[in-house]
Amino acid sequence: MNPITEVFAVVAALIHVFFFYLESVTFTRPATWRRFFVGSQADAELLRPMAFNQGFYNLFLAIGAIGGVIAANVGYVEAGRALVLLACGSMAAAGVVLMASDRRFVRSGLIQAGPPLIALAGLFL
Repeated sequence: MNPITEVFAVVAALIHVFFFYLESVTFTRPATWRRFFVGSQADAELLRPMAFNQGFYNLFLAIGAIGGVIAANVGYVEAGRALVLLACGSMAAAGVVLMASDRRFVRSGLIQAGPPLIALAGLFL
């Protein structure tokens, strides 16, 4: 795997670890739920189980991307490429869905989709 793919797969993974932290650890803090345009503390408490679960999805995608980079670097190049393709493809697709769901999330969607799209482009160079 080329260095562009590896660097941007790891950047995408780190971003998704941050999403995990926001959604699964700090979601009910006002500074966090406001980022997600949640209207009140009561709404944040109601949404907490869904956000908690969503955070773990993001963590698992991050693990897949990092695992793919590691696998490729220890000799399992094809397995590593497959993991990076699946994880980064899922991250990028989720970013596109986020942007399409609400105009307020365009910036967040670009943050979510940008690095994995660059990693994917690097896979096919």
